[in-house]
Amino acid sequence: MNFLPAHDFFAQLNKTVAAAGALITDPTGRVLLVKPNYRDHWGWPGGHVDEHETPDQACAREVTEELGLTLPVGRLLVIHWNPPSGDRPVPLIHFLFDCGEIPGDEGIILQEEELDDYRFFPPEEGAALLSPHFAKRLRASLTARAQGSTIYLT
Repeated sequence: MNFLPAHDFFAQLNKTVAAAGALITDPTGRVLLVKPNYRDHWGWPGGHVDEHETPDQACAREVTEELGLTLPVGRLLVIHWNPPSGDRPVPLIHFLFDCGEIPGDEGIILQEEELDDYRFFPPEEGAALLSPHFAKRLRASLTARAQGSTIYLT
C-alpha cells in the first residue's frame, strides 16, 4: 500500500475555523450582548480561537479583552456548525460557554477598538438584534443552561 506522507494527507483535509463565545446573564435573566463596530448586528462576547488555544481558553481571553472581566468559563452549552457563507470560504464551528451571572455592568470596561456598545437584554429582545443563526444559538444556549445539557446545532 502507498500511503500519503502526513503533510500531504493533512493538506488535503477540510479546513474549519473555530470561534468561542460567552453566555453571560444578570440576576434577572437578561443576556449580555455586545455591538461590534465591524458588523451590523449584535453578538455575545467572544471571537476566533487562536493557534495553540482551546475554545474555552479563547472564550476567557475574549471576555477579558472585550469587557475587562475575568470570569470562570463554565459548561459548554452549544456547539454550532456553520457551513461556508459569504466572505468565509470555510466552515466555522462555534462553541458557546456558560460564563455565569454577573450583578450588572459593574467592572465592565468596553474594548472600544472592536466594540461600540454592550447591554443586557431580555432574551427575546436580544434575539431580535441578532442575525438569525445567532438568535438560534442564543435560544439554544438558554435551553441548554436550563436543562443542564449541551446542544448541537447545524
